Amino acid sequence: MTDFRMPSLGADMEAGTLVEWLVKPGATVKRGDIVAVVETQKGAIEIEIFNDGVVTKTLVPVGGRVPVGTVLAEIDGAEQVVPPPQAAAPSASPPPAFVPEPAITADHPRISPVARRVAAERGIDVQHIVGSGPGGAIVLADVEAAGPPALPVRRRTGFDPAAMRQAIAAAMSRSKREIPHYYVSETFDVSAMTARLERLNSERSPPERLLPAAFFLRAISLAMARMPELNGFWEDNKFRQADGVHVGWAIALRGGGLVAPTIRDTDHRSLDELMAAMRDLVLRARGSGLRSSELSDSSVTVTSLGDRGAETVLPIIYPPQVAMIGIGRIVTRPWVVNNAIGPRPVVTVTLAGDHRASDGHRGGLLLTGIARLLQEAETL
Repeated sequence: MTDFRMPSLGADMEAGTLVEWLVKPGATVKRGDIVAVVETQKGAIEIEIFNDGVVTKTLVPVGGRVPVGTVLAEIDGAEQVVPPPQAAAPSASPPPAFVPEPAITADHPRISPVARRVAAERGIDVQHIVGSGPGGAIVLADVEAAGPPALPVRRRTGFDPAAMRQAIAAAMSRSKREIPHYYVSETFDVSAMTARLERLNSERSPPERLLPAAFFLRAISLAMARMPELNGFWEDNKFRQADGVHVGWAIALRGGGLVAPTIRDTDHRSLDELMAAMRDLVLRARGSGLRSSELSDSSVTVTSLGDRGAETVLPIIYPPQVAMIGIGRIVTRPWVVNNAIGPRPVVTVTLAGDHRASDGHRGGLLLTGIARLLQEAETL
């Protein structure tokens, strides 16, 4: 028998509200299944399970707000696979009050995530749908074939901007209080990157075009893989190296606030794969459709201000990570090339490092590596 617990979705989370069960007692589950939806300051998060087995009992009712680590259900089956550890959340103040609308029911049938989203958008009560998927699960085709809803459906609320702002403030205050930050910045020519970007996009339709962010993310990931002391976590007064380069990509939410879901193994992904992953995360982050695993195992965070941002950003490290990278706006500046001055597109990239795990010399080498990769953009 294993326990399924309220997960920690980052250093800024102390508690969560269970707003929907997607399984019933007696249901068979496997690793990666989405079994519940939890409301946090970041919105409604789909919670995955990390072990195979049978749900024997659910212990927290819909609407219950419980601290991180609280047992939500009991699973009878294989040995539990433990997700990556997270740093303890700050405990100096109680979590902000946040009461969401109730879910449709407390006893929800098995249903795929996309089918559930479409049903909510169309106002269809899934309690009246007979599923045709494995084990009787409701799939998208079942929802699309369903008639008008028999009962009105109430949607889950989105994130609370005030609650998210409080959570961000708590996490960043803790970061500045506990982490000895150092900063190094470098401004470099990205004309090779922009030239390749234009060539690639000239043959693509608008939905398939790349953004500079894909190049930045690929270059940062490749450079980070060669600098392991910047890619990991400070826990129990020592550094723990991550098992891969898993980048948390900071996304600004409509209405205010930020969330940084994870793109795993970014150093092994192509430009097109990274662009697709970023588009997918932005879409789901702004629609409260992120999964718990996407908010719990970033080894480094990257924030890019885009073409409407400032020229330089000084990031604050998100604990327990030991580094964060900020990318400013690409601007045209006079630049010396081959002893001649001419206009060039340049960008300023800044690293915030944790002095307990690395120093400015190593941080500077990371930035040099990022610059070199972007200046050799044809190889990315």
